[in-house]
Amino acid sequence: MRMRVLIVGVGTRGDVAPYTGLGMRLREAGHEVAIAAHEPYAELVTDAGLEYLPLPGDPLPALTGRFSISAFKEYSEQLMDGLTQIAEQEADLLLLGMAGAQGCHVAEAMGVPSMGVHLQPIDPTGDFPPVMSLFRQSLGRWGNRRTARLAFESPAAGPLLAGMSTKMRARLGLPPMTPRALYRRREDTRWPVFHGVSPLVVPRPADWRPGLEITGYWWPLQPRGWQPDPVLRDFLTSGPPPVFVSAAGPGPVGRSLGRGRRGARRRGGEPAPSHPRARPPNRVTAAERPTRLADRRKRRFGSVSPLTPG
Repeated sequence: MRMRVLIVGVGTRGDVAPYTGLGMRLREAGHEVAIAAHEPYAELVTDAGLEYLPLPGDPLPALTGRFSISAFKEYSEQLMDGLTQIAEQEADLLLLGMAGAQGCHVAEAMGVPSMGVHLQPIDPTGDFPPVMSLFRQSLGRWGNRRTARLAFESPAAGPLLAGMSTKMRARLGLPPMTPRALYRRREDTRWPVFHGVSPLVVPRPADWRPGLEITGYWWPLQPRGWQPDPVLRDFLTSGPPPVFVSAAGPGPVGRSLGRGRRGARRRGGEPAPSHPRARPPNRVTAAERPTRLADRRKRRFGSVSPLTPG
């Protein structure tokens, strides 16, 4: 059955790009797909040949600048305006990213089903502490699950997020619900959530309920005729295939990658660029990194055959 699917891609480039890959695959399956995203990221959607729906505002300044409650409130108001307008769209299914969780109220007002399409495994599990927390060590299976559940029932932003939910429901003509009641309904109805994460990076926790799945990454569109920058090509051809690490943080993914990096070095692998606070000889800027690493790899491994374009 052909459906009109609306993906709510609240966030920055790293949030929107994977949803373009997901949207393209849904379109290939015969569905009509639209993505709602902030205007700075509109080209990501249109370049993939998908319908773009504008959301006002941009969270990037609030995320990269000094935290400000007034800036957060201003962005929240803009986001609520945009999400409320989505309720006027025609759709058969809403797919909601983690940052667009308020879209569940929109789906309820529209009378259509929704499901989560998350880029982080935030659902409670005993396997690891909450990925969006500052805990670096396991709190034990009970502590891990309880702390993650509290993030749903009593969000860290507390009154700000709870107030946003209350305002959204009032604007949409829905009865008020507390975060705890919303979470209970989410679990009682087995609200489905697919996670765009590789099971090789984060295996599906055995204690997750049915409906929580890990699907693998949703790779975005690669432009036709794309070729790597010559500096990048030189780096890739100057030694054995490198291991690329592009995530960090206190969560399980960051900790696993940190352990993997240390393990690779013990096994004689090519070390990644050092932290900026490392000793001066290992300090490499972002602009210098590919060239410096290529030179280092050439000295160690010698020349190899050129990379075959593919």
